[in-house]
Amino acid sequence: MRRPSGDDGNAVLEFVYLAVLLMIPLIYILLAVFQVQRAAFGVTEAARQAGRAYARAPDPATAALVGQQAARLALSDQGITWTGSPNFCGGDGCSLAPGSTVQTRVSYTVQLPFVGGIFGEGRGGIAVSGVHTEVVDRFKEPAP
Repeated sequence: MRRPSGDDGNAVLEFVYLAVLLMIPLIYILLAVFQVQRAAFGVTEAARQAGRAYARAPDPATAALVGQQAARLALSDQGITWTGSPNFCGGDGCSLAPGSTVQTRVSYTVQLPFVGGIFGEGRGGIAVSGVHTEVVDRFKEPAP
């Protein structure tokens, strides 16, 4: 029996090699994009829910607590464990007077897969943030 000569049979090997070489980075990029998109949707919804909860609370102390709980719940719906706190009106609190506005900002840093091991923990992430402005109902009863 004679051994084949030339390039017969190498096409399959070359295809597999190139497919693996090209598919691994493509899959990594897709995973990273999906994580960032999930976080972006989560922080946008968290800012919205926190602002709504804050604007409907009876007093500023309760408002900050329910706003933080609403933000954490919205982020947990997206599978994100968040230990931060929403920023209401620049951190100094907002007036809950009828007709006033409450601006809420939620920020989160997405840690990309395998990047923390290369650049060090806590580095190599992408920051996403969501901002929402909510108007306090003008017919809301003022706090005593």
